[in-house]
Amino acid sequence: MSNADPGRTRPVFQWLAQLFALMGKESKQIIRDPSSYLVAAILPMIFLLLFGYGITLDAGVMDIVILDESNSQSGLQLQENFAHSPNFRVHQARSRSEAGRMMRDSVISGFIVIPYNFEALLVGGQGKAAVAPIQVIVSGGEPNTANFIRGYSQGVIANWQQTRTPGGVIQKQPLDVAPRYWFNPAAKSRWYLVPGSITIVMTLIGTMLTALVIAREYERGTMESLFATPVTRMQILLGKLIPYYFLGMFSMTICALAGVFLFEVPLRGSVFALFVLSSTFLMPALGQGLLISILTKQQLLAAQTGLITGFLPAVILSGFIFDINSMPDALQYLTLAIPARHFNTALQTVFLAGDIWPVFLPRMAFMLGLGAAFLVITYRKLVKRLDV
Repeated sequence: MSNADPGRTRPVFQWLAQLFALMGKESKQIIRDPSSYLVAAILPMIFLLLFGYGITLDAGVMDIVILDESNSQSGLQLQENFAHSPNFRVHQARSRSEAGRMMRDSVISGFIVIPYNFEALLVGGQGKAAVAPIQVIVSGGEPNTANFIRGYSQGVIANWQQTRTPGGVIQKQPLDVAPRYWFNPAAKSRWYLVPGSITIVMTLIGTMLTALVIAREYERGTMESLFATPVTRMQILLGKLIPYYFLGMFSMTICALAGVFLFEVPLRGSVFALFVLSSTFLMPALGQGLLISILTKQQLLAAQTGLITGFLPAVILSGFIFDINSMPDALQYLTLAIPARHFNTALQTVFLAGDIWPVFLPRMAFMLGLGAAFLVITYRKLVKRLDV
């Protein structure tokens, strides 16, 4: 015989039944609203086409490492030319493996290797056919930055050649620059932009749509009726959040499939990691939208507030279009409070590099912290509205 107390289990089933009833009510409103289909299915494809084909990026000062394995006078002079270039910020590393770790951790965008026999090849010590190779290794995760590093490094090398050639005449021989793109060998900008567009789409659904949810109830006068029912505040919040969570995951799936099969963006990480990261991001996105809805109580004002505080920061301050490292220091710290910044970095990592959990976990911690803050404030504000 079971020791379960029917008197205790009955309220649990009743609580769940009420929650499912609220979820069903919200789901029917989503299905009946034509704009839901527009946002869930059509807008994601529009964003993908726009960001995949129509946007190019620029780069500011780029962080690199110069590895001089030759310890020669010519290598030292070339290092000084890179250090004095306004386009580069030169960091220190003792080996290729250390430079590789710095690039994987996004400390630098690339590194340049001057080989051990650089001086000997430069002076023709190994035959007239010999050339002095310089290896340029860059992160293909940011293809525009990679292209700028390659172009600017070639310019620095050309200027250095002029200073060491009699009369400033560049002779045909001595250097062979061999660039390598990590994570994005073809340096295709869409490989970088398409994962970021998923961030924008999920922000649109998570923040913009949910910002209208409770405001719509207030405008229609149905919120007071909802307060009169025996449902709890937690049930109201969950009943509003869960349907939009599934809507957001549906749109993410559409974007991911289109990115992989239409734009041929590689998904080097796992589908599991992709869904975990997306679910984590929806927590602050949905929480922010509900908080806006409760505070404003008007759909027009809620939409404007969601646009200013949710959608625009996701586009401008997430690192999706504008490089965060080129922003002022104060603005860089401000971006830490933008959930889309952490999600954008994690998405680009799972698509281009793979399942790198040391990169994912700090971003997930930030998103969970922001989400918890939004939901706690939302819960308390809803209590005050109920007491009115």
